[in-house]
Amino acid sequence: MIRKLKTGEYRLYSRKKNPKTGKRRNLGTFTTRAGAEQHEREVQYFKRH
Repeated sequence: MIRKLKTGEYRLYSRKKNPKTGKRRNLGTFTTRAGAEQHEREVQYFKRH
């Protein structure tokens, strides 16, 4: 899940909420949306292998 921040950067959040805090885990902040999407693909690949 990618969200745009007020600073203009994009942050990648986990899809599931953390049961302890009730919030989504921050998986990194990127200057471009393309960078965030690329990292999301890398995370999905790593989860499956």
